[in-house]
Amino acid sequence: MAQPWKFLNSKILQSCRVFTLNKERYRSPHTGREHDFYLIDSPDWVNVIPLTPEGNVILVKQYRFGTKEISLEIPGGMLDEDDTPAHAASRELLEETGYAGDEPIFLGTVHPNPAIHTNRCHTYLIKNAVFKNPPKQDSTEDIEVQSVPIAEIPRLIRDGKITHALVIAAFYWYFPPPSSPG
Repeated sequence: MAQPWKFLNSKILQSCRVFTLNKERYRSPHTGREHDFYLIDSPDWVNVIPLTPEGNVILVKQYRFGTKEISLEIPGGMLDEDDTPAHAASRELLEETGYAGDEPIFLGTVHPNPAIHTNRCHTYLIKNAVFKNPPKQDSTEDIEVQSVPIAEIPRLIRDGKITHALVIAAFYWYFPPPSSPG
C-alpha cells in the first residue's frame, strides 16, 4: 500500500526568478532507505479561458524557450504574492491581451507534474470578454492575440496546433468528456 515518505531535510540549490530548485531528502516507509529528490518549487499558476459575447475564445501565441517554438495557448501566469487565483486570472487576461470580462468562474485545478513540481495550476472561465485597452506585457512577453470560435478548440488540439499540456487540461474542464453509462 502506498504511504507518504518521511521528510528529513531540504536544501535550496538554486533560486531563480520564477522557481527555486530544492534538494530534499526522504526516508522510504517500506525499506527505511534514504533518497534525495530534486523539486521545482514555484508559485501556483493560473490559466483562463476567456470567451467573448460572440462565442470566441481569446488565445495567445508566443515563443516558448523550452520547446524553442511558437505556442498557441490561453492567457495565464503565476500568482503574485498574496494573490488569489481568481484575481490572477483577471489580471493575466488583461495584462496579456487587453481583454476583461465577467467575474472568473472556477473550473478546476491540476498538479502540473507532481513528480517534480510543488505547485498547482488553477483554471478559470471568464465570460463576456471584451477588449478594454492595449495589453501591458512584461519585458519577457511578446504575445500575439487571436480570437477563435470555441467550437474550433477540439480540432486545434487534435491537429497538434495546441500542444501545451496545461492548456489542454484547462479545456478538459471546459469540455468534460461524456459520462459513461452505469
